[in-house]
Amino acid sequence: MNSSVIITCALTGAGDTVGRSPHVPVTPEQIARSAVEAAEAGAAVVHIHVRDPETGVGARDPRLYREVVERIKETGTDVVINLTAGMGGDLVIDPEDPLTRLPGTDLVGGVERLPHVEELLPDICTLDCGSLNFGEGSNLYISTPDMLRKGAKRIQELGVRPELEIFDTGQLWFAKQLLDEGLLDDPTVFQLCMGIPWGAPAEPGVLKSMVDILPAGAQWASFALGRMQMPWAAQSILLGGNVRVGLEDNLYLSKGVKATNAQLVERAVQITELLGAQVATPDQARERLGLRPRA
Repeated sequence: MNSSVIITCALTGAGDTVGRSPHVPVTPEQIARSAVEAAEAGAAVVHIHVRDPETGVGARDPRLYREVVERIKETGTDVVINLTAGMGGDLVIDPEDPLTRLPGTDLVGGVERLPHVEELLPDICTLDCGSLNFGEGSNLYISTPDMLRKGAKRIQELGVRPELEIFDTGQLWFAKQLLDEGLLDDPTVFQLCMGIPWGAPAEPGVLKSMVDILPAGAQWASFALGRMQMPWAAQSILLGGNVRVGLEDNLYLSKGVKATNAQLVERAVQITELLGAQVATPDQARERLGLRPRA
């Protein structure tokens, strides 16, 4: 069991959730305010996507990331900044003509997904460690070994800590290969992403099997979607890991009750403390994740 739990709040994501809850933050101001509220509730880390302020659709405009980060820092809030670098991997194909890209495709190379990371040099950025059939239909997430090697190398050059997003067991296998090739530095940081169709199912035995093959000394967290979010927080702590909650992964506090990010963090804090563990501070998270001290 983990006795000092790092709580990450994934604030908004890029999914089609804006119309499903009034609490999903969309504009840079809303995302930054939600980040501050999550930190005040006990999150040591905030995981940040941005959205087009007009449409609410997920975006990768560095100007939007810059505004969010600047707004958080202007408040003086002590929180670890984790920027997604997963945008730019979406490929939607015509199943009858697979070489034809359909609307919703946003596909660029591994390094081309990093301009906001290069500019802002966050504490952490994500690295999605493989390709995936992403839900129903013909939507694919593309992250090939060549893309990953180039992206990991650039992140390493920037001195940013990659959070290795693992959606299935083969992706964990490849992340360990990146470590063997010297493209990752210790301590490695893993996020085990469970219950996302069609990746690793949210089954405790699957999570344990992945934890059992993590590299020595790895720091890890795990999450599951929807109603499994809070049970998975407890599951992760009991297996020695950290926790991720937030509106990217789940919109509800309980059946029929829409949550805010702060409320989800508060619930994760309660679970942590009821299990007899402590909630890690941002400085404690920085030390364990091998991050730079707070500026």
